[in-house]
Amino acid sequence: MNRHAQGRIRLERAVCGKAAFALALLLPAGITSADIAATAPASPAPSLTLQQVAERQATPEAGTGRYPLSVAEAGAKLVVSAHPLATETAVAMLRRGGSAVDALIAAQLVLGLVEPQSSGLGGGGFLLHARAGTVTSLDGRERAPATATPERFLGADGQPLAFDAALANARAVGVPGLPALLGEAHARWGRLPWAELLAPAIALAERGAPVSDRLHRLSAADRLLAAQPGTRRHFFDGAGKPWPVGHALRWPAQAGLLRTLARDGAGAFYRGPLAASLVQGLQAAGSDLTLDDWSGYRVRAQPALCLALGSWRGCSTPPPSGGLTVLQGTAHWLAAEAQAQGATRLTPHLRHGDLPAASLHRLLEAERLAFADRQRYSADPASVPVPVQSLIADEYLADRARLIGPLRLPRVEAGRPAGAVLAATDRQLIEFGTTHLAVADATGDWVALTSSIEDAFGSRLMINGLLMNNQLTDFSFAPVQDGLPVANRVQPGKRPRSAMSPVLVLDGDGRPLLSLGSPGGSRILGFNTRLLSAWLAGLQDAGALVQLPHALSRNDRSEVEPGLSASLREALGARGHRLQVGEMTSGSSVILRLPSGRLQGAADPRREGRAAGLD
Repeated sequence: MNRHAQGRIRLERAVCGKAAFALALLLPAGITSADIAATAPASPAPSLTLQQVAERQATPEAGTGRYPLSVAEAGAKLVVSAHPLATETAVAMLRRGGSAVDALIAAQLVLGLVEPQSSGLGGGGFLLHARAGTVTSLDGRERAPATATPERFLGADGQPLAFDAALANARAVGVPGLPALLGEAHARWGRLPWAELLAPAIALAERGAPVSDRLHRLSAADRLLAAQPGTRRHFFDGAGKPWPVGHALRWPAQAGLLRTLARDGAGAFYRGPLAASLVQGLQAAGSDLTLDDWSGYRVRAQPALCLALGSWRGCSTPPPSGGLTVLQGTAHWLAAEAQAQGATRLTPHLRHGDLPAASLHRLLEAERLAFADRQRYSADPASVPVPVQSLIADEYLADRARLIGPLRLPRVEAGRPAGAVLAATDRQLIEFGTTHLAVADATGDWVALTSSIEDAFGSRLMINGLLMNNQLTDFSFAPVQDGLPVANRVQPGKRPRSAMSPVLVLDGDGRPLLSLGSPGGSRILGFNTRLLSAWLAGLQDAGALVQLPHALSRNDRSEVEPGLSASLREALGARGHRLQVGEMTSGSSVILRLPSGRLQGAADPRREGRAAGLD
């Protein structure tokens, strides 16, 4: 038993039989604590400047304190998700002989009911799947309608809209991609019948999902949720108070939608009577999405974006996701570390604790370099040219890493990779979301999914029982900055840039060694790069990884959590870093392969997640 055993939460064995299993899902999670302090988001002020839009909310979901650390070990089958009921559902699917993808699909559908502020079928996501050394990416990002123009989020005066004015408008809703993504994943890698994967969520929606501590606190603090009639009726009682912890929150309309999908397949979401009903509901709310936009949605399946990271191969999802930025920043850091060690590659040295100050300084500088490139070049490659291969070319990575010195650079600009088209540096940082799931199965398949409806509770529009995304606000509101076009401007049929960036690391034999990902808006990039760098440095403990105090940079101030030691903070300050200290609401899910060959997983204690495994 390792040193995290005292904080470990273990799942009870799933109850056999469909009826008993459905009932078991309705039991309270039992992880709430009365002494967890609520952290409500500040009420945003009206805004007419891009900088104010960018600073509307530093974190997509407010923090709700810390929950018990959950760590699990297993021989091959392991699950980590953001909620105990989702993890329990996934474990039950693995026990029935389901694949990693089967388990993930069932868990994601449950998350839409127990963690509706973060994800659901009204949103989208990015998935990575590893099998026998082949890593595949599925892009289920939302799309803009064919009528979208670059001026979509400008007011009559030509200035960017206030963020809340943009999101509380059905024109912020993009065509959801998650149903198609789950359907595509099942067609490729599923083993259990599709309908069987939907059964737990249907039962939970019909009988009522217990309101968790986090859902209660976030709904109580969300003034936009209370302002919309549909969400007010669903998340609040007759007196206008949020449902208490443990209340069985029923989702009858979503249960009906799920039954249709169980019977007719994921395609029924995009074509036929259900699709027509969803589009009509959105149009009635003011959306310009059409049935052609809806039925024309397709998942992008392609090889994952992979890069050599020392002796290992790191893979993530290509643009418009944030995987390019995470891999690029990590490669910059590795090169700077090797240079500092006078070696050709990093020698792992971290067994416990944190990176030393000089190494953490280099990581923050590496993140700045990658983030500067991202704000200029990253966007939907189907709509604008993105110089992906030039940005991860060995020579370019080495040249950029040589900019990292002993002191913080006063200014970091985007580089000039080969073939890049001149574009503006986007000053907008508003990107939200999200949840992350990770599953490994007995055959050696690993799957990781980051999914989102964007802001907490998305657009606050409920259509047929689904909270709809506001993902189109991930586009830059200002299509032109500094006299140049912004790569991430709104365009017809385009997918907005995202920070979502699930990561899988494989060894030279193609065997998965590490899976990680997190929610957290544009901070996801720093969260994932921090965990990946610590693992590469030698920290082989999932519980220790998810508890690392955050330290990241989005090419401005260095953002750190209070838990970062005073000595590290002092050392960073001496190297020129301007520190912004505050809690950051991540939600990392980590699975790693221990030196013994067994798997270990951990759920970030900043949310209500749980890890569980089967031998």
